[in-house]
Amino acid sequence: MLSNRTRLIVIFVLLAFLATLPTWASRYVVNVGLLVCLYVTLASMWNLLAGYSGMVSLGQQMFIGLGGYTLAVSSVNFGVPIYLSVLFGGLMSVILAVIISMSVFRMKGVYFAIGTWVIAEALGICFSNWGYVKYGMGMFIQPAYKLSMSGVYYAGLILCLSAIAIVFFLLRSNVGLALMAIRDDDQASEALGVNIFRCKFVCFLVSAFITGLAAGVLYLNAIFIQPFEAFGISWTVNLLFIVIIGGIGTVEGPILGAIIFVLLQQFLSEYVGYNLIILGAITIGVIFFAPKGIIGTFQEKTGFELFPVRRQ
Repeated sequence: MLSNRTRLIVIFVLLAFLATLPTWASRYVVNVGLLVCLYVTLASMWNLLAGYSGMVSLGQQMFIGLGGYTLAVSSVNFGVPIYLSVLFGGLMSVILAVIISMSVFRMKGVYFAIGTWVIAEALGICFSNWGYVKYGMGMFIQPAYKLSMSGVYYAGLILCLSAIAIVFFLLRSNVGLALMAIRDDDQASEALGVNIFRCKFVCFLVSAFITGLAAGVLYLNAIFIQPFEAFGISWTVNLLFIVIIGGIGTVEGPILGAIIFVLLQQFLSEYVGYNLIILGAITIGVIFFAPKGIIGTFQEKTGFELFPVRRQ
């Protein structure tokens, strides 16, 4: 078990390392650090849905695509300041989540997963046939060229730390307790007075907002967005990999999983024909030898928790 003092020291050292990274590291290392921050953010939001509230979504890319396209349209077509456009992407994701919540919340289990995936695919088709966003050719986010690499990195870092803090404090609240009760047994939790719809709705909106913001920062770095990539299921496949190998239902799992995924992504970029095979083999190996993920299995054996969500 870690003492509170040890936890604070570890967290302070990590924060100092991340905060000073652009001052001494190369542009490539800073870019890798940015990708880690953004994938931690995205995976934490997916883990909040699937790992803590039992809502396994295969359509999280709907918020990624919508957030990215809101950034592109707002900044390019309307001249909205770039970071305000990122905020608009988060707000548009929340609006979409509100609209679809009444229908997808009627579904459970695999039906919820398929329902969210179908919505994401439908949005991808709509955007690829919409002349205002240049059909399937995609859009260049030209105002992003004016931003420095360190500025985008710090935006991603702030978003990453905010996502971790939101998940941590949400899970330590009464809403977090209700979410985990719903995940374990929704009928029993409802019988005990838990408002299932309200808890899931809050969780869904938080996930949509942060995912939309992360998408905006992601496409500030990519500078180009294309509908079939932005709304593609490969985003959810990546998040599944990150959360499974890191440890679903743990705050630390998406952090470790994102680090492993980004480093593997950089290494396997030279092996385009084999990267999915290697990632799949790693996932199967982790499921077989550590079914709760690396962090989950380690916590089970040692009691290690950097961000404990259980209240005494």
